[in-house]
Amino acid sequence: MVRGGHARPVLLIGCLLLASAFARVAFTQAVPPPRGAAVQQPRVYASMLQVMRGVLYPASNVIFTAQTDDPAAFKPGTRPSTSSDPFTSTYGGWEAVENSGLGLAEAANLLIIPRPCANGKPAPIGNADWQAWVQELRDAGMAAYKAGQAKNQDVVLEAADAVSTACLHCHTKYRNVQGGLASRC
Repeated sequence: MVRGGHARPVLLIGCLLLASAFARVAFTQAVPPPRGAAVQQPRVYASMLQVMRGVLYPASNVIFTAQTDDPAAFKPGTRPSTSSDPFTSTYGGWEAVENSGLGLAEAANLLIIPRPCANGKPAPIGNADWQAWVQELRDAGMAAYKAGQAKNQDVVLEAADAVSTACLHCHTKYRNVQGGLASRC
């Protein structure tokens, strides 16, 4: 034991730093299920439109807001644990930008699961352009995550452009079509 009883806190901090480093490495690669474990299959509850409105739209709006409003300037809400505004929640400020970037990258996985479009037709997940634009969204989400880590609005501008471009590519072909909702995915 070190004089003054500081060995345990130093050891604890060292262990936490090491665990954090391992966690960062672990999240860069897919984690296989344990041997013999039953792998659950995805269950679809929402149409593509509902996924867009419920997941991608709110996450992308955090990125778009951070272009003009400094995330660090937001103060926690009256009840941060239940705040519906990501910037004023318990995980607000720049962390909201990070989380939204990761949310977009992870939500890209929802876009390759067979599900119906709002018109009931199957989403075109097998199309090469769809696959390319889903990857573009993943990359844009990770750029937004890194922008949140950098805590730099200039970097957010670049990430927001990448998010906007990814959305525009797909929306131009599959959303903004003649015939409205009945013809689009």
